[in-house]
Amino acid sequence: MRAKVVEAEAEVPLALAEALRSGKMGVMDYMNYKNINADTDMRDSIGKLTDTDNDEDNN
Repeated sequence: MRAKVVEAEAEVPLALAEALRSGKMGVMDYMNYKNINADTDMRDSIGKLTDTDNDEDNN
C-alpha cells in the first residue's frame, strides 16, 4: 500500500503543472494551495513537539 501512496504523491506535481498550463488553475489558486500545505506542515510539527513534551512529562 505504501508504494501506491508514493506513486500517487509523485503524480501531484505533474497534475498541478498541467492544470496551470491548461488554465484550469490560476497563480493565486496555486499560491493558496502552497499556503495550505505550509500551514498543515506547521501544525504537524507543532503537534509532534506537543506529543514529545507530553511523553517526557509522563515519565
